[in-house]
Amino acid sequence: MVFGSVISSPRGNLSLQQVIHLANVYLENASKSTDPDIRLVLCHDAEISLSQAKKAAKYTEDKAMREGIASVYDGLGELLEHDGHGNEAQAFYKKSEKLGGHVRESGKLTRSSRPSSIVHSIKSAFHSIGPIDKPTAPPSSQSPHKQPLSTATLPKDIFPENVRLPSIAFTAPEPDSRLNDTRQLACCLGLLQPSIEMAEILDPAARTWLEVTQGELDEKERLEALATDVIRAFKRDEFKDAKAVIEVVYLAPVLEKDDFRYLLKEFYSGVDQSGLLDVHQLEGLAHLIQGAKAGYLDSDDLVKVLNLLSTRLRDTHQQSTDHLYQLTVAVSHVLDAMADASVSGLNREKVHEPLSLYLAELKESSDAYLVYRAAYAYQALMCVPDDETLWQATLRRSGKVIQGVSGLVSAVKGLDLNGFIEGLGKIQDGLAGATEMIQAAISAYDRAMSLSKSGQGFFECLKEGFSFDRKCAWYAALRGADTLIQDGQFAEFRTLVCEAPCLRDPAFQWGVCERLGQVAASSVWDSVTRQSAISFLVEIYQNDAVWGHHTTVKQWIVNILMQLSSFPGGEIQFVETQLQSLQKDGDAKKQILYKTCRENGLGSHPLKVGLPEIGSPSLLDRVQARPDVEGSLRQLRRQRLKERGKAVYIRPQAKVSLKAPDESGFPLMEKVEEFLASDQMVFLLLGDSGAGKSTFNRELECHLWRAYKKGGLIPLHINLPAIEKPEHDMIAKQLRKAEFTEPQIRELKLHRKFTLICDGYDESQQTHNLYTSNHLNQAGEWNAKMVVSCRSEYLGVDYRDRFQPGDRNNRSDSDMFQEAVITQFSLDQVQDYITQYVSVHRPLWEADEYRKALDLIPSLKELVKNPFLMSLSLEVLPRMVDPGQDFSTTHITRTALYDQFIEHWFERGKKRLGEMNMSPQVRSAFESLIDEGFTRNGMAYLKRLCAAIYKEQDGQPVVTYSRYKDESSWKAEFFSREEEKQIFREACPLIRNGNQHRFIHRSLLEYGVALAMFDPQDWKEMQESRPTLARRGSVSSLMSSDEYGTVGNGPVTVGQEPDLKSPLAWRRFVKEPSVMQFLKERVQQEPFFKQQLLGYIEHSKEDKKWRIAAANAITILVQAGVQFNHADLRGIRIPNADLSYGMFDSAQLQGADLRQVDLSGAWLRRANLDNTRMAGARFGELPSLKHDSGVEMCVYSPDGETISAGLYNGKVIMYSTSNWEILWTLEGHSGKVTSMVYSPNGNKIASGSSDHTVRLWDVRTGMCIHTLNGHDAEVRSIAYSPQGDRIASSSNDMTIKMWDVESGECRYIWIGHTDMVSGVIYSPKGIEVASRSDDNTVRIWDVETGNCLHVLKGHHYQIRGIAYSPQGHQLASGDIVSKIRLWITATGECRRILYQQRSRVLHVVYSPNGNQLASAGHAEVWLWDVDRGMCLHVLQGHSSWVRSVVYSPQSDLVASYSDDRTVRLWDAATGACQQTLTGHSKEITSVMFSPKENRVASSSYDTTVRLWDIGVGASRHSSSGHNTEVKGVKCSPRGDNVATYDDNDETVRIWDVEAGVCRHVLRGHSNSVKCVGYSPQGDQIATGSYDYTVRLWNIESGACTHILKGHTFWINAVAYSPHGEQLASGSDDNTVRLWDVKSGECRHTLIGHTGVVRDVVYSPNGNQLFSCGYDSTVRVWDVETGTCSHILIGSGGLYHVAYSPQSDTIASISYDTVRVWNVETGECRYTFLDHDIVAFSPRGDQIASSGDDGSVKVWDTESGDCLWIFIGHRDRVNKIVYSPQGDLVASANDDRSVRLWNVTSGQCRAVIQDFQDGVTRIDWSEVSGVNYLVAGCRDGVVGAWKVQIDEDRCDVSLKWMTARGVLDVNDTTIQDVQGLSHQNRQLLKQRGAVEDPINRLREVGKNVTTMASVVSKLKASSTATAEDPALGSGGSFEQLGQLLEQAKDPLIRDMVAVIVKNINGRE
Repeated sequence: MVFGSVISSPRGNLSLQQVIHLANVYLENASKSTDPDIRLVLCHDAEISLSQAKKAAKYTEDKAMREGIASVYDGLGELLEHDGHGNEAQAFYKKSEKLGGHVRESGKLTRSSRPSSIVHSIKSAFHSIGPIDKPTAPPSSQSPHKQPLSTATLPKDIFPENVRLPSIAFTAPEPDSRLNDTRQLACCLGLLQPSIEMAEILDPAARTWLEVTQGELDEKERLEALATDVIRAFKRDEFKDAKAVIEVVYLAPVLEKDDFRYLLKEFYSGVDQSGLLDVHQLEGLAHLIQGAKAGYLDSDDLVKVLNLLSTRLRDTHQQSTDHLYQLTVAVSHVLDAMADASVSGLNREKVHEPLSLYLAELKESSDAYLVYRAAYAYQALMCVPDDETLWQATLRRSGKVIQGVSGLVSAVKGLDLNGFIEGLGKIQDGLAGATEMIQAAISAYDRAMSLSKSGQGFFECLKEGFSFDRKCAWYAALRGADTLIQDGQFAEFRTLVCEAPCLRDPAFQWGVCERLGQVAASSVWDSVTRQSAISFLVEIYQNDAVWGHHTTVKQWIVNILMQLSSFPGGEIQFVETQLQSLQKDGDAKKQILYKTCRENGLGSHPLKVGLPEIGSPSLLDRVQARPDVEGSLRQLRRQRLKERGKAVYIRPQAKVSLKAPDESGFPLMEKVEEFLASDQMVFLLLGDSGAGKSTFNRELECHLWRAYKKGGLIPLHINLPAIEKPEHDMIAKQLRKAEFTEPQIRELKLHRKFTLICDGYDESQQTHNLYTSNHLNQAGEWNAKMVVSCRSEYLGVDYRDRFQPGDRNNRSDSDMFQEAVITQFSLDQVQDYITQYVSVHRPLWEADEYRKALDLIPSLKELVKNPFLMSLSLEVLPRMVDPGQDFSTTHITRTALYDQFIEHWFERGKKRLGEMNMSPQVRSAFESLIDEGFTRNGMAYLKRLCAAIYKEQDGQPVVTYSRYKDESSWKAEFFSREEEKQIFREACPLIRNGNQHRFIHRSLLEYGVALAMFDPQDWKEMQESRPTLARRGSVSSLMSSDEYGTVGNGPVTVGQEPDLKSPLAWRRFVKEPSVMQFLKERVQQEPFFKQQLLGYIEHSKEDKKWRIAAANAITILVQAGVQFNHADLRGIRIPNADLSYGMFDSAQLQGADLRQVDLSGAWLRRANLDNTRMAGARFGELPSLKHDSGVEMCVYSPDGETISAGLYNGKVIMYSTSNWEILWTLEGHSGKVTSMVYSPNGNKIASGSSDHTVRLWDVRTGMCIHTLNGHDAEVRSIAYSPQGDRIASSSNDMTIKMWDVESGECRYIWIGHTDMVSGVIYSPKGIEVASRSDDNTVRIWDVETGNCLHVLKGHHYQIRGIAYSPQGHQLASGDIVSKIRLWITATGECRRILYQQRSRVLHVVYSPNGNQLASAGHAEVWLWDVDRGMCLHVLQGHSSWVRSVVYSPQSDLVASYSDDRTVRLWDAATGACQQTLTGHSKEITSVMFSPKENRVASSSYDTTVRLWDIGVGASRHSSSGHNTEVKGVKCSPRGDNVATYDDNDETVRIWDVEAGVCRHVLRGHSNSVKCVGYSPQGDQIATGSYDYTVRLWNIESGACTHILKGHTFWINAVAYSPHGEQLASGSDDNTVRLWDVKSGECRHTLIGHTGVVRDVVYSPNGNQLFSCGYDSTVRVWDVETGTCSHILIGSGGLYHVAYSPQSDTIASISYDTVRVWNVETGECRYTFLDHDIVAFSPRGDQIASSGDDGSVKVWDTESGDCLWIFIGHRDRVNKIVYSPQGDLVASANDDRSVRLWNVTSGQCRAVIQDFQDGVTRIDWSEVSGVNYLVAGCRDGVVGAWKVQIDEDRCDVSLKWMTARGVLDVNDTTIQDVQGLSHQNRQLLKQRGAVEDPINRLREVGKNVTTMASVVSKLKASSTATAEDPALGSGGSFEQLGQLLEQAKDPLIRDMVAVIVKNINGRE
């Protein structure tokens, strides 16, 4: 019943509570039963029930339920423990604990971890004892419940006590010294591994060595590397003989895990792959497994090895017995390890059963040693369970459950023989004769009893089958004995052997004797212990009563003693004595046995007492024969870390490109670590001078050295300028500098990997690709990754070719390169730097003082974002400013920092030298230098040295000086041993490394050479020492009057001829941006230097020897912002100068030498270039291709040899790209060209048109081959097949047609789309065609069958772009609601959806290499990673819809064009904008990359195709102006400066009105600036922002003095009170706030408006404030009280209010109405309709207004009469302002003009047309009686014009303008220019240059004559309307405007204007 219930009960139908109840029932019945067997069965039934409940309990949080299950387990455990089933009881207790039950301590010994073999390794290495097998745990000597069957008694002198482990003594190696042998290495590594037992056995020398070495990580790593190298050498060893095996076996227990497993794999392969059994490797494998540390072997390893050994064992029948013996030993070790690791589930059929059967067969062997080993292995196998469950085994054997077996197993495991026999007895009593299993148990019982009583022979015992059928106690007992011997617990060993229940088992005795022999033979143990072991053997031999008469055991003992008698250094004498005693022991039979053993000699299997000696030469000898590189690497590591020392270091941030915003930064170190962990090979680090590249490189090197692991990547810092020709073998050169030997270098090259940190690519003036020129990572070459740093300004556009490994067109090569740009310090980084600096250097100032200075000195705040300038600033600030002074008035420049730093350095050097011990000669020289002025002399030394470095070694910064080699060279002047030279060298900021000298920072060399060109101190001293001398000319000859000179104060006479020895005169510095930066600042600070540079230019007119100096000079001046408008530059010689983006309006350049001059983006309007030499001049553009109709598209041929333009009028114009001449004009279409494509071979071109046709043209003949008719509507798109044999076309007729190119026949008509088909493309392989339609679907068609393969549905809106991936496996489609779908073309499934947020998708395209997808949208381009489906970059910069994007052939650039009429070039990798191409005047229609040249073509409705050189002019241009539309222009009341701001910037720029220099950029707002206002005194400016704050700024310093917070929304207006003491601000929060300017406190918050407050203005007396807003009211506030006194109600939202200077009138402006109010009465006096811009005259007697109609009206304030209506603008007027005198009104317009109107005569006195875009804002300024008009434009340009008016003349001349980057040569004369290329001549003429001004004047005369009738009509019209000036806007003026517009030539327009001037006061 019970058995049946166990098997068949349907427990699955019971609930959890019922299952627990059932288990309790079983438990209760078991506790009541008196039969132990029944109790056991019932307990197991309870367990089976609980197994289901336990699973459910895992997922329940019911604590009571879990506790109930735990309680049952506790009860089962107690019952089983009472019955002696300890192991099962412990299992139940553990289950209870997991469920929250009580934690119990087991009564039995717990299993410990596998013992460490480290100590054993050390012993075996130095005392020649082999590894001893060690079981899991020592068994208990007796059962806790039963007494053993019998015991033995030994003499007391045998192992009387435990033995202390012997001390380990060895010869300790010195650090980095050669080791004697592998045993010494094993001992060292063993000692270094943590072990509690180790400390007790170390002798003093070993302990001392261990303490020292544990602190030397380098030495430990060296020893570990040696062990690794030995293992690798073993793998390479061809023979792997016994010597090699022995050597690695010594090391095995102390290896790192990776090395251990590497060796295990090698041994396994050796045994597996050998034909005949490789005994040596087999032994090695056995030892390896035996000595493995915990965790080094897993179950899979052991099973795999066992499988191998089992197979070899079964296949070794015909081999020697020795092989079988070795295999059996190895199997034993593997099985021991498996038993220790509790490996289970061994496959019974494949491994377990075959192996057990074969081991059983070995019992028939005549070799007792083999039989014993086989029995031992079998017992070990019994401890490794197979994959058969207990129930499967039971049913297989008997069909019944025999619970007593578990008791049997428990007894065997616990070595309780009495319990074992008792268990068998119970089984026999209860279930006798039931099964085969019961019979087997009975047989085992009988045999067990006989083992206890009889003394039958060993063979007979084994052959009975017991030892090969069941687990036996002797196996566990022997393993416990091993543990006790290993730990020296010989007393416990003695007890175990004497009381073991298997005491008389011959197998047990055989094993005990073997172990005693090993102890006796081992020199590890002392003599007493070894003699005890020998005595123990003798006792077993002699005492038959206790130990029995086992003959083989006796023979084995004699054999052991005989072996011991021959062991050198053993207890030979004692052994001989014992052998003699045995000779006479026992009866005659026993004596004959002894005699026979002696005669037979030693057996075939000698006693294993240790490993043989290691052969010579050993593997270690081979390894140590290599050059010792680690020692030298450690020395290099220590040196580099020491040199780094304690330095201030801030972890830098970086960004992906130069033009990426700093806010997008990332931690640079983390990025480099990612690079080092990746497969990439080159990391380029860019940054400005002083950005911290070298500092980071040094920190990176130290970081890598600190993390260096032996054998890992070696960090190698290479200072490129210090290496001669680093493009060849630079690693070896650097290692030689570090004193590595040639053998070491060869070793490193062959076997090691490097991380190269190459610093100073720019300083070494490299142009080579160091990665490729050094052949890195090629076969037989250096294995290295490279981090290389370079200054940003050193590189051109295509700089990646210098760094990228391999071919940049190859995808795999391009993926190996990465770059980053160090960003400037953030505010937080600056603060951290200050904290560290103060902590490390202890300067004069505290951290708070530095922070105060940085906060209040605006110029300094920008400078310290550069890390090197930060360090300079902190060094010299205490010298430059007093902490108590007003920082807000302090201005500090970069050059001033260097001046102070160098001066401070020399003064500090003087002090340091003065404290040094000097020889009398040196002391005398030092004192003389002090008397003469040490610092000034030091500065002179510095300047001469810097100049010499540039002159003699072209700026290469490292000077190598050898005394004997360079004694007579230029170097001796600076580095010889002369006393003065030594002193200056010591005082100079130089670093010396051996015989190499360099400045501490490259920028100091650049500063020094700049100082050599101009030193302000030299100039001051010269001025003080002598009067000014006159010379032949003055700088004023460069200028017409004072028009030139935007930095200085006018012409200055230069005292003497410039110095030819100046570096300016003998070296070109045009390409040295850092030097130019210093010189540029000098120009802006020192007026004399500017005059000196002008002098160089002037001298070049007369003598060509000054041409280099003049070219340098004019380049410096242009870069400093000096504008040469109207300058007299006739005859100057400036070849190779850089005049890009320079301003030369109306400059006279006749006869100038302009060869090789860069004029990219230069303003040359109205300049005279007659007779100039311009060979090689560069303009950055090519001539545009002009047409008679708008250009719909342009297309390059595949080979780039031709380009074709498709026009709106239906023509196709084809050009040759070699000379840009027209090849063919292809005419035939009657409608516009809508699509155009070349054939793949370029021989044909197809064009589609709105005339419903496709035409096919022959490129070679220009003939129309076919006209493909068939479409019923406009052809939208055409595509050529990749094979060139077919054309596909799509149309608005909803069809796609496929045409045969050869015949012109229509092959297929594809119908299926339900709306216009807007696009068609071929797949890359040409087997498919994809079409997109306005029906929101994409269809894929089979080219061969014409079938529709897939209809791609998913878009819900119009699809604007489709593109195949280069491989054709994927298709992208984008719709107008921001979704891009990626489709799998084979299945038509949508693989992924990409969301282009915020914008519709207008175009999609794949990169040629397939890595990226680009999509176009509103003002943005999105770049996507195709594989991951993630957005890489959002490219922002366009201001309107981006219509299309295209990749360059190399996939590295993306071109986009937009409705904003610009083309932008983007870096595809970083997303940075590389170039903005402007020039088109109408919408752009296409953009294309040239297939063969670095060029881009763009087409436009402006009838042109423009051709752009990629990269030309892109590197230097950095406009100081605005990047987007200027929203505000406000001139200071003082007239000396003007403030401007745009709508997309958080800054305000302050410009010097006369000089055109941007004096300050006011930074601080966190959002765009919305309004500005000057204080009445002009010393302060207020700015309001979208960030809800108002900021007050000091004009002189640019410092922010107050931040006014309180508003809760945007600030729309600010206004100062007339006295400047108060400021008003109006906001979108509907309030006005009044602020105290001095304190920044809010005095009043004026609440009353119910809508947004748009404007505020004070009354002239300051008593009242007027505000207007969207609530249609003007409110009048009392400033003192803050109360509202009047409310003036208008209509519509009011956004501007203006106060008359007469204090009686105000004007309010809404979007279409101007109202004029009486201030006192609140009466609306007048209303002007349709105008929304007004301005009061300075006297207040007039109001000017304007609006959308383009007219300007002037009104009388008193009467309201219209005085004048000024007509001339074509578009809306954006701004009108009165001149300071009130006689002129200026109007700005989107027609790109500003007009000046005389309010007295009504004349238009001047039209300023120097603009490329609409003019948005203007204002007047008066400086020293001169009027300037300042204008801001939509393209961000700001300019100033000088306006001089008298009765007859109105002279308007450009004073200055911010550079726009657009070439302007309008009206420039180029007659007789020499050397100008045809292409450039054509370009200049296209842009408006005049080649023959005389002929032009003739043409103008003819045109003017034809216009006489118009003039007469105008005069008549003027007379007719004289009585009514308002009618002056009649038709004649409008007709004249139209005719003037038609007159394209500006000269004609000017002449007509002169003719009609003064006609009725109008132009």
